[in-house]
Amino acid sequence: MGKIVARPETGKLYFDFRFRGKRCREQSTLPDTSQNRKQLEKILARIEAEITLGSFEYAAYFPNSPNAEKFAAMSKNAVPSFHETPLFRDFSDDWLNEMKIQWRQSHIKTVTGTLNNYLNPHFGEKEVGCITKKDILDFRASLAKVTTRSGNSLSASRINRIMTPLRMILSEAANRHEFSSPYHGIKSLKVPRTDVEPFTIDEVRQIINTVRSDFRNYYTVRFFTGMRTGEIDGLQWDYVDFTRRQILIRQSLVDGRMEHTKNDGSFRTIEMSQLVFDALKDQEEATKTKGFVFRTRTGGPLNHNNVTKRVWYPLLRHLGLRKRRPYQTRHTAATLWLAAGENPEWIARQMGHTTTEMLFRVYSRYVPNLTRRDGSAFERLLINEFDAQANPEEETNS
Repeated sequence: MGKIVARPETGKLYFDFRFRGKRCREQSTLPDTSQNRKQLEKILARIEAEITLGSFEYAAYFPNSPNAEKFAAMSKNAVPSFHETPLFRDFSDDWLNEMKIQWRQSHIKTVTGTLNNYLNPHFGEKEVGCITKKDILDFRASLAKVTTRSGNSLSASRINRIMTPLRMILSEAANRHEFSSPYHGIKSLKVPRTDVEPFTIDEVRQIINTVRSDFRNYYTVRFFTGMRTGEIDGLQWDYVDFTRRQILIRQSLVDGRMEHTKNDGSFRTIEMSQLVFDALKDQEEATKTKGFVFRTRTGGPLNHNNVTKRVWYPLLRHLGLRKRRPYQTRHTAATLWLAAGENPEWIARQMGHTTTEMLFRVYSRYVPNLTRRDGSAFERLLINEFDAQANPEEETNS
C-alpha cells in the first residue's frame, strides 16, 4: 500500500507506491500540511484503484517522470521487465521474522548480521523476482575481495555461510511469487578439508599433570568426554548423574546465554569413564551441587575466551607443545576412543554424531592398526596364500 511522505531536507511531499513490482517515488511541489496531505492521499487512492483495475497510465499522472518513459516502453514492447514481487529488503525482513521461532538466538544473531552487513546493502533495493543468476555470482565474486579486520580475505566457508540465507530467501520468494529461483544450479564453493590435530595420550598426561589445580578437573572432563566448549562451559549439576555415571547434554552456553542443543544428535548422554567420574566428584567438593559445574568465583559460567588466553595457550607454551585450539580436546577424545577399540557407533553417540560417517572420514587415519584399516590384514592373507602355493609339500606333510 502506497503512502504520502515528506522529505526532511525540503519539507515537500512525495508519492511512494508500487507499480508492476517496482517501487516508485514521485515528487510534488506541495509543502507538508494536513490539507496538502489529504489532497495527495485522494490522488494516491485513485492511482492505486487504477493499478488494481489495470487501467493506470503512468504518464497521465507523472508526464515528466523518467519512470513514465520506462513503463511506456515496457507496454510498447510487451516485454515485462519487472516481476510483481517485493523488494529484497522487505521480503527478507518478513522471512527473518517468520524463521526466528525455529532458530536459536545465536543463529538469529548470525543471520541478522549477514543481512545487515552483506545481503541488504547489495540486494536490498532490488525486487526478489528481478535478481538474476549473474547478480548472485557477481555478488559472490565481490565477497572474495572483502578483507577482514585482520587483513585476510573471507574464507570459502565464510562466503558459503553468507550465501546460505540468500539461497533460502530466494527459494522461499520463488515459491510464494511463482518464479524460478535464480539460485538453482549454483553450487557452494569447495572448502579445503581442515585437518584435525588431536593430542597424543602422553601430551594429554602432561597437560593434566601440569595445568593449575583449579582447572585440572575441567580439562580432564574435556579430554575424556569429547564435549564441545559451549557444552562443558554450560554444564550444570542438574545434568550430572553420578548414580548412572552419565552426563546429560541438554543445553549449551552460547554468547553468554544458555540455549538448547542445536540438533537432535547433540541432545545426548555421555558415559563417564572412571577418570571423568573422579574428576567430577572432586569438582563437586569445590562447587557443590548447584549451578554450573565449572564456574567463576562469582558463580557465573566460564568465559571461554578468557580461559583460552589466560590458561590454555600459556600452558601449551610452557610445555613446548604446538599451539592448538581448545576444540582439539574433542578431537582427542574421538581418536583415543578409536585407538582403544571402542564401538564406532557408541563413539558417534558420545560425540553427538548421528552416523559413523564423519567419525571414519575425520579420525580413522590416526588409528590405522587398531581399526585394521591399513591393509595389513589383506597383506597377511596374500602372504599366507602365496607361501602355501610356493611350498605345497609342506602343506601336504602337515
